[in-house]
Parts: sequence; structure tokens; C-alpha cells
Amino acid sequence: MREYGIIAAMEEEMQEIKNIMTDIVEEKIYELIFIKGRINDKNIVLVEAGIGKVNAARVTQILIDKFNIEAIINVGSAGSANDELDIGDIVIGKKIVQHDFDITAFGHPKGYISNVGQYVESDVQLIKKMEQTINNLNTQEFKIKIGTIASGDIFCTELQMKNKIRTKFNADAIEMEGAAIAQVCKLDNIPFIVIRSISDKPNGNNEITFDKFLEKASKRCAIIIKEFFENK
Repeated sequence: MREYGIIAAMEEEMQEIKNIMTDIVEEKIYELIFIKGRINDKNIVLVEAGIGKVNAARVTQILIDKFNIEAIINVGSAGSANDELDIGDIVIGKKIVQHDFDITAFGHPKGYISNVGQYVESDVQLIKKMEQTINNLNTQEFKIKIGTIASGDIFCTELQMKNKIRTKFNADAIEMEGAAIAQVCKLDNIPFIVIRSISDKPNGNNEITFDKFLEKASKRCAIIIKEFFENK
């Protein structure tokens, strides 16, 4: 029985996906709770990984090792790197990069990882299915952009840092887990896609808007996921 793995970093992000699942059972592995169930006719394993790249990579590998994973979807919130994106808008990561990975001393560009490259690209078929999902939603309530997501082990609050990441990587969103999930999936030959909803805009004070709009961002991701699994 093949299953889609869905990884969220935080309880709020995970809970909104759990709300659209049926036939739920739970399994505990290494003190992590894996929530098994269904969305439409697809078998799902949902897990809250915790914040940061190490937590994300750890949980990704456990999913692959312990379950019969067909593909992995990372959902959650993100800061806007693209000024055209507002709170509640969605970014689908066609390209994912670790903005804080730096071996430029050895002649590589910022973000380049040996045996991986600078960017990791989401699965072509999952991107095509997501494009169809976007067409089916046809919503005017929020924007959906297929673009680039930058990950790093820092909650980006400074406008200068945001602009630097935007300029260097042409990033649309900044978060803390997606690129680690992408790297593990690439190395293990598992299809993946990253879906993020904008919860804040780096401005020196965006932790306040993050707390305020985290639930809204999480609900938007759930809307996308529900339609994604209804799209044949």
C-alpha cells in the first residue's frame, strides 16, 4: 500500500491537514506521532517534524524507512521574499535552496551542496498536478505562485537579509525546513513538493504577524492539499 507522506514543522500547520483526513490511526516511532489516514482516496501519513532543517531531515528519512512512501509533501508557513506576495498567498516550490549553506571558500556558489547542487527541483509530475490543482481552484481570494523557496536555520526578520536572499536566489519565500526535506528526497529518489503559505513579511517586527497569521496560512495550505488529492 503506497502512501503520501506529509510533513509539517508546527502543530498548527499539522492540525489543519489532520482536519481534512479520515480513518485516522496513530503510530509512535522514536517519540514522534505519525498520523495515518486518508484524504479522498489517497493513503496519507502525516507528521509534525519540529522546526529547523535537522528535524525536517530526520523525519523525512524516518518516513521513507518506516512507510511505503510514494511521495512527500512539505506544508507550512513562510516569510515573503517577493514583495508581490502578501499574507495568505501560496508559494509552490519548483526550486528549493538552502540559503545558509556556504562553501564559497571552495569556489562554489552560495547554497551549493556536494552531490546535490545549488537548487533541488520538485518532482515534475507533482508540479504538473499542482498546476492543474491551481486551475481547478481558480480562486481570487489569494495568489498562488510556482517559484523558488529558500530554507535556512534562522527565522528571517530583517529586511536587509530578506533582500539579500531574494537577490541571490530569486526566492519567493523564506522558511526553515523545505530544502532539507528536498535534499533527503533527492538522495533517496523519492518524489517531493513543497507548499508554503505566507504568514509574515520580514520587516524587523514580523514575529508578531507570524503569530497572528499562522492559522490563516495553515488553513490555506490545507485548501491546496484537499484540492490536490481531489484532482485526478
